[in-house]
Amino acid sequence: MTQTASKDTYRTAEVEVRGGALHTAIWGPDEPDAPTILAVHGVTASHKAWPYLAEALPDVRIIAPDLRGRGRSNALPAPYGMPSHAEDLAAVLVALAPGPVVVVGHSMGAFASLVLANLFPERVRSLVLVDGGLPLQVPEGISDEQLISSVLGPAAERLNATFPSREVYRSFWRQHPAFSAGWGPLVEAYVDYDLTGEEPELRPATRYQAMAEDTAELHRGASLLKALDELAVDTVVLRAPRGLLNEPAALYAPGYLDDWAAKLPSLRVREVPDVNHYTIVMGEAGAAAVAESVREALAGS
Repeated sequence: MTQTASKDTYRTAEVEVRGGALHTAIWGPDEPDAPTILAVHGVTASHKAWPYLAEALPDVRIIAPDLRGRGRSNALPAPYGMPSHAEDLAAVLVALAPGPVVVVGHSMGAFASLVLANLFPERVRSLVLVDGGLPLQVPEGISDEQLISSVLGPAAERLNATFPSREVYRSFWRQHPAFSAGWGPLVEAYVDYDLTGEEPELRPATRYQAMAEDTAELHRGASLLKALDELAVDTVVLRAPRGLLNEPAALYAPGYLDDWAAKLPSLRVREVPDVNHYTIVMGEAGAAAVAESVREALAGS
């Protein structure tokens, strides 16, 4: 493992995993006994989804990798899928966290976090699942491509596009309904980090194959269903009442998560008001709500 520090609390590390190194960011104190969490981003995102949470938890060490196929880990080879991500995340914890930690997963990262807790229970104290983790509500017989289109829409389409400049890519995101009212420096840094290549042939870092393989598991993955059936750690699920495009139809319909909570004794559900699927982590109000659940998890673990 190699580690690079910067003048503030943000630094990065390269953790050896299957096929290469997983690029990993760390915020917060560097003391071995500092409260520590693992933060796992969504299906087309990167570790740059977490600075709002880092600002809300300045006394907590946040370990946040770029998942296989994304960000600066995008050259790591297939297969992808939740068990592969769980193995990568376990390697990060072996390298950077001496004991079990609270794991926070957003969107697809919540699914990977559940499978991590199931396959490597000694590494996970409790889970905070942020608008993700429970099987998606999709019609029977839907194809994987239909699922990608219906759930991710423009987030998936952009992966096959090229952009002539960083400013054009910023403009693309500024028009996104989820961010149109909350654009700021941290969102812009997230967008800038998402580009690879050189002008005028810039493209998003996430590999389409990685996104496609992973999305297919979010409603029928055997590892996910096993992880839920065997859930053994305290888990809170935070629901965003608005969707990926800031629309009233959220990722999870009202009441759906409560039905799961009724079946799983260790799972609780909370709704975070006035946020969408993105701003529940990439906005001050959403990050504050996530931080509150993280502090409760740290105190109770």
